[in-house]
Amino acid sequence: MPGGVLLLCVAAFGYSGWFTLALPAVNFLYYCAIAGGALLAWRFHSSRTFFALLTIFLAQQGVALSTEQVPYVLGTVSAAAVLVALDFVFIAIMSERGFTLDSMAPVGLLLFIEALSVTVICGAGARAHHLSATLALPRYALIVLAVAAAFLLARFFLLRKTVENAMFWSLCAFALALHFTGTPRTAALYWATSACILAASVVENSYLLAYHDELTSLPSRRAFNDALLRLRDPYSIAVVDIDHFKRFNDTYGHDTGDQVLRLVAGKLAKVTGGGEAYRCGGEEFTILFPGKTISEVTSHLEELRRTVETVEFRMRGNDRRRVPRGPDRRTEQTRRSRKGHAIRKLAAENTSTPALSVTVSIGVAASTEESNPDAIVKAADKALYRAKEGGRNRVEVTPSPKRTRMKAAGIA
Repeated sequence: MPGGVLLLCVAAFGYSGWFTLALPAVNFLYYCAIAGGALLAWRFHSSRTFFALLTIFLAQQGVALSTEQVPYVLGTVSAAAVLVALDFVFIAIMSERGFTLDSMAPVGLLLFIEALSVTVICGAGARAHHLSATLALPRYALIVLAVAAAFLLARFFLLRKTVENAMFWSLCAFALALHFTGTPRTAALYWATSACILAASVVENSYLLAYHDELTSLPSRRAFNDALLRLRDPYSIAVVDIDHFKRFNDTYGHDTGDQVLRLVAGKLAKVTGGGEAYRCGGEEFTILFPGKTISEVTSHLEELRRTVETVEFRMRGNDRRRVPRGPDRRTEQTRRSRKGHAIRKLAAENTSTPALSVTVSIGVAASTEESNPDAIVKAADKALYRAKEGGRNRVEVTPSPKRTRMKAAGIA
């Protein structure tokens, strides 16, 4: 959780007494974080991160303007707390819209109107209070902030997306910035932290896209190539291929093919024996077993093959397309006397959906003193071809070089 680690480090640094940077230097870091984050968000087409950064920037400007004009305006900070929390929730649930004028203008205009209204109305009509080192936000503002933070945290655990994670920690840093409004240097440090967390999320998300397969969530080919560079003898490499995968795509469509890929990937991710699964492209996966010989991994691969074979896979959503659509459909389904019949009929249709059989073929090879990882991958590929030629749904092992020489010499 990079955002949480960054916020914790900044908080510890601020309380340690080592924080000696002057306010102009901290403000410079804040503007660099805002500008750099916005540039990264634009470059990687992350409109939600861009809007979150814009929200933080406008809130900071509104709070800074109000504290310069009067000793302290409680209404401005309270309104900023509520609006930023609500805006973060809104940004979290919106979809990525790209950086077109039609998609950017409405949200940007809304944020600008909010900032202008808070600055003008609260700054002109709110009563001035004494500016203390720390600020106790009103209860309603704290409740809104807490609810928004809980919502973002729940979305992160449900979706496992870096944007929700970053927005949660950014909102926490924003709340601390408001709390220390009376101490400009500390407040500026937390404003900068809030922006840095959002900017770092763009880099983190780009890393995940580069090193993880988006469909299956397994590490991708790039991660596999990096892992090969770190391998040290002994190790084993297994190549896994879904049997008749093209038939799934041609017969049932690519949506069903994607479901099959996710199903198999979920089982491969739980492979035992210290293996790490990767998706290297299409229906082909690779499993690395660092520090393991073939004899040590064969049983685990057999267990994996049996696990995939015994899983019952049923297509989702096909029966729904057969439900008739028309003006009488709603009235017919809403009649109380037909509800029980409709439920029983739907259950019967779902039960009649045929279960599809999914199997995998596996080829495995182990390292030798004179070979490199690329050669072991090729040997595992050859073993995979033998598994397919031998009837599929099986594990084929590459014989050791010593056994191969003995067989060539006719020695049993």
